[in-house]
Amino acid sequence: MRYRPWLIGLLVLALGAPAAWAQPGSDDGTINIMRPEPGTAPPVKKRHYKKKRHEPPGEKLLQTRRGSSNPVYPTPLPAPQAPQPVPHFKVVTPVRPAVPPPMFVPETGRVLPNLPPAVGAGPGGRETFQDRAARCAHQAGVYGQAAGNPSSYINSCINQ
Repeated sequence: MRYRPWLIGLLVLALGAPAAWAQPGSDDGTINIMRPEPGTAPPVKKRHYKKKRHEPPGEKLLQTRRGSSNPVYPTPLPAPQAPQPVPHFKVVTPVRPAVPPPMFVPETGRVLPNLPPAVGAGPGGRETFQDRAARCAHQAGVYGQAAGNPSSYINSCINQ
């Protein structure tokens, strides 16, 4: 496809026109968007002069310090302390709770033994409600059809 020269010229004009109206800022590097008040003299631009010193070429690299001029030294580590005494633990053997009595299931007419409970999470290793509910749900799965309706078996086992 051939472009017509007037189309290319229009494109160049559209891209170059904003640059023609752009006004450069002040030469001192500050941006000032405020107009001076009426009746005040315009600010006087200061000239900055740099003193030229004759230095050896390698000395310029040493003078490029940044940050604080005060030296910062690392803090010393604290002195070693005495080791902590070794704690003496008592060996506690948990007392196994007694096995609950066998449970009568009215739907099947059978008496099913309770499984021994695990060491509970309660005070003194006692079986908590959550422990008993988990044990009864496990027993319902172990005994299967002999337990009858699983939900009624679990409810009666928990409330035993």
